[in-house]
Amino acid sequence: MALAIGVDVGGTKIAGGVVDDSGKIISYTRRDTPFTDPAATVDETVAVVRELADKHDVAAVGVGTAGFVDAQRSTALFAPNLAWRDVPVRDHVTAATGLPSVVENDANAAAWGEFRFGAAEDVDDMVCVTLGTGVGGGLVLAGALYRGAHGIGAEIGHMRVVPGGHLCGCGNRGCLEQYASGRALVREARSAATSNPRAAGKLLQLAGGDPMMITGPMVTKAATEGDEMALSLLAELGRWLGEALASLTALLDPAVFVIGGGVSAAGALLLDPARQAYSANVTGKGHRPEAEIRVATLGNDAGIVGAADLART
Repeated sequence: MALAIGVDVGGTKIAGGVVDDSGKIISYTRRDTPFTDPAATVDETVAVVRELADKHDVAAVGVGTAGFVDAQRSTALFAPNLAWRDVPVRDHVTAATGLPSVVENDANAAAWGEFRFGAAEDVDDMVCVTLGTGVGGGLVLAGALYRGAHGIGAEIGHMRVVPGGHLCGCGNRGCLEQYASGRALVREARSAATSNPRAAGKLLQLAGGDPMMITGPMVTKAATEGDEMALSLLAELGRWLGEALASLTALLDPAVFVIGGGVSAAGALLLDPARQAYSANVTGKGHRPEAEIRVATLGNDAGIVGAADLART
C-alpha cells in the first residue's frame, strides 16, 4: 500500500492527509493559513507535511493550492486570494522534508480526486467546478488531467460572463466567480436584505438582525426551511452556473459535470435551477447527448485525495 501526503492550501486553512492508493485518508491534520505572508504559508505547509510524515512511511507529497501553478508543477505563480507571486513551493517542501513533491492547482487536484475515486470515476471526460469563496475548475479529458500549455488552464471562474461587470480579485471585471460563488451569494443576500428587510426576515433572524452578518450557510439554511428570498438567491446562482456549463459543453462536450465546494451543500436547491438553465441553453438541444450534472462525493477531502494521487504519478 503506497502512502502519499496530500495538502490543500486554501485562503483560510491548510489541510493535509495521508492517503492510501484506494483514495482513503488514514490520517488528517490542519492549520490556519497566514494568507498575507507567502513565506509563512510555505512554513505552515511544511509543518503539516512533517507532522504527517513523522507518523507514517510516505513516498511523496502533493500540494494543491489556489491560483496559477506552472507547467512543471513547481511554482505558485499567482493567486488572487492568496499572496503567491512566483513562489517555488515544490522546492521549499522537498528541501525541508526530503520527500519528492509536486504542486498543483487546488481545483485540478479536486477534479482528479473525483475522477479517480469519486463522482466521476465511471467516465473518461469530466469537468469539475468548485463553488467556494471563488469558482475553481478542473478538466479530465480522455482520462488525463488537462493543464494547458503553461499549466494554468481550466480557470473556469475567470471566464468573463458580464463585460464591465463586478470587479474580480484577478483584476478583470465580470468573471463568473463574481456571479456564481459563495462570495457572490453573500454579496447578493446582504444587498437584498438591506433593500428589503421585510422579505428577508428569516435571513436577518439568522444573522442577528444585521444584514452584513449574513453568510452563505445561513442562506442555505433559510432556503432548506422554505424561505422565498433564500430560495431565489440560490436559484439565481444556479442559473449563472447552468449557463456557464452550457458554454463549457459547446467547447468540451464532457460526459459529466461534478459540482463541489461549500456552496454545493445546497444540493438540489442549487443544482435543479442549474440543470434547468443548462438544458435551456445547451447548443443543439434535442440533437445531442447532454452532460449529467452531479454533486461531488469526496466533499472537502477531494483536493487532499487528488493531490496525493497526483504525487504518485
